[in-house]
Amino acid sequence: MTDETIAKSSHRHHWRRDLVELAALFTAVAIADSVANTVVHGPDGPVLLGASAAALLATAAFHTWWSRRRGPAPPAPAPGTVPAPPAAAEATTPTARRGGATALWRMRTTVRDEPGSLAALGLALAGLGVDILSLQTHPLGDGTADELLLRAPAAQGPAELTRAAAEGGGRDTWLERADAHDLVDVPTRVLHLATRTALDAAELPLALRRLLGRCTIRSIPAARSGTAGESVPDDGMWEGTVMRLRDPSGGTITIDRPYLPFTPTEFARARALVELDARLGPRAAHPGDVLTLPEGGEITVRRAGTGDLAAAREMHERCSPATLSQRYHGPVGDTDRYLHHLLSPRFGRTLAAYTAAGRLVALGHLLWDGDETEVALLVEDAWQRRGVGGELLGRLVAMAAEAGCERVYAVTTASNTGVVAAMRALELPLDYQIEEGTLVITARIADRPPAAPERSVAVRRATGG
Repeated sequence: MTDETIAKSSHRHHWRRDLVELAALFTAVAIADSVANTVVHGPDGPVLLGASAAALLATAAFHTWWSRRRGPAPPAPAPGTVPAPPAAAEATTPTARRGGATALWRMRTTVRDEPGSLAALGLALAGLGVDILSLQTHPLGDGTADELLLRAPAAQGPAELTRAAAEGGGRDTWLERADAHDLVDVPTRVLHLATRTALDAAELPLALRRLLGRCTIRSIPAARSGTAGESVPDDGMWEGTVMRLRDPSGGTITIDRPYLPFTPTEFARARALVELDARLGPRAAHPGDVLTLPEGGEITVRRAGTGDLAAAREMHERCSPATLSQRYHGPVGDTDRYLHHLLSPRFGRTLAAYTAAGRLVALGHLLWDGDETEVALLVEDAWQRRGVGGELLGRLVAMAAEAGCERVYAVTTASNTGVVAAMRALELPLDYQIEEGTLVITARIADRPPAAPERSVAVRRATGG
């Protein structure tokens, strides 16, 4: 049909509508004239007209009052859009009651890869008064895994949130409590982790742990794993809940997260972080701090690594068998291999205390143990009871808190009063477990006071490592 044909059809339709309206107007005038003549010439004509006018005025007044009470009706949604929830339903949701207690949750659920699936999930969560603060999408072969940061009313538990996700079309839903650190957007968090990794080679395992959430990271050196490093492709490999990557320092990094499968997006991020570490190569250690002890002596505390292996062996030779037994819970066998493991940055962080003459007198270890974090101390006999171990322990706990660890634990013998005193000096809630002479002390870092207690030693920054 051409534009001219459409114009002619519209013109004919216009004249027909005008004729119908004109005929209706004449009919209405005729009916009104007949009714008026009948009423006026009747016995009660004027009274009937007055009563009709009063009824019309009362009806108009009632309609005005009722319209103001109910308020204007919401506009109709545009075609193809999802209608907003009614105002009455919104007023009854928990988030509408401002000032109520809320909780942060991380949710991952898989939805169909089709338009409207995310809107359906959002509406289902909105029915519980849940706000979606951030969203990440992880494309999968059979759908899309949506990772959401939620602010929900404190009264809503995981069962209600999971049920709402299922009603919104989600499946394989996973929930975990979140905290304020999760409010940082993903690009900012990844850049921060990349910066820390670039500044310190020891940060790679910790950065991977913070990037991927609760997981177990194992670093297997090539010398101990045989061909394990060669069995992993240069680009790494990933299947389900296990990820394996080439360690830039040799060997293999294995990441296990049994509670939640990895996605292709997470694998790409982890691989990029490992590639950054490999391109940067070995980095210099941080300079240490010079501490003035109460009796006037000075020691330097700094980060330690495999380069301190020879000094650590010499310190072991100077330690008494009782001191070594308390530290290692029995006789020390293969000292070289054990120390190499402790000093490796892939398994944690180590602090070393050196005298002004360059003699190593104490080691403190912070070891990543899956979801747990262990602290361990070894102080040479001649330097015990002088505050060195407590200083190392305080710094290790501060590192654990910075890494986001909720608690740390120390394993020692029940007779090791020095470790017990150092743990108590942290002024943190402690849990004690004793079994067959072995004492496990757990400190809850989450309850750490905002201001650290004053130290009994003076600190100044060293000019060299």
